[in-house]
Amino acid sequence: MQVTVTGKQVDVGNALRRHVGSALESILGKYFRTAIEAHAVFAREARLIRADISLHIGRGIVINSGAAASDHYLAFDAAAERLAKQLRRYKRRLHEDHGRAHPPAERPEMARSFVLAPIEEDDDAAGDGLGAADDGGGVGTAPVVIAEMSTELARLTVGEAVMRMDLADAPVLLFRNRAHGEINLVYRRSDGNIGWIDPAFEAKSGGKRPDALTPETLSPARPPERR
Repeated sequence: MQVTVTGKQVDVGNALRRHVGSALESILGKYFRTAIEAHAVFAREARLIRADISLHIGRGIVINSGAAASDHYLAFDAAAERLAKQLRRYKRRLHEDHGRAHPPAERPEMARSFVLAPIEEDDDAAGDGLGAADDGGGVGTAPVVIAEMSTELARLTVGEAVMRMDLADAPVLLFRNRAHGEINLVYRRSDGNIGWIDPAFEAKSGGKRPDALTPETLSPARPPERR
């Protein structure tokens, strides 16, 4: 496994690099054994040091974790412990997926991902009851695109999508539902539950509970709430 350790405005010495590599190898040896690559990034966060770990274990599965502490070692150890808990939670399903026979590789479905700058509200315009400048089409000024990337749109069950979102420590995951081939979305709700949006549910199931929706397909996370 290739391990990369970088620092953003902080010094990263050889001793810390060895500590990171040894700890990640130990975690993988205990829970998963193999991985493609790992990246640890250290950065200053106010008066603390933040460590973020990204572990790529294959087939589009990425595990992210992070933590902040008073020094590099404490921050990394806390992030590594969180990563280990994520692997421990999904160990059985990850091993099943890793050992399962997969069909011949198909060309992955790609989508465009954009990062948009926030729209700053004009205080004078807000006070006059006016929104952002109109572009003539009845819509306010569009936000500025500050980054554009390609991202793979995976074909997953709802349970797999929830697992990948949890492992990546992401707030939302867009995917193509393996049960019917339509675009779906799972996301974290503010109440701690998982939300699930399936536009094809009403159209294709007539409002009936689909056969694919079982405790097994929804596990290991708590059942999503359909919107």
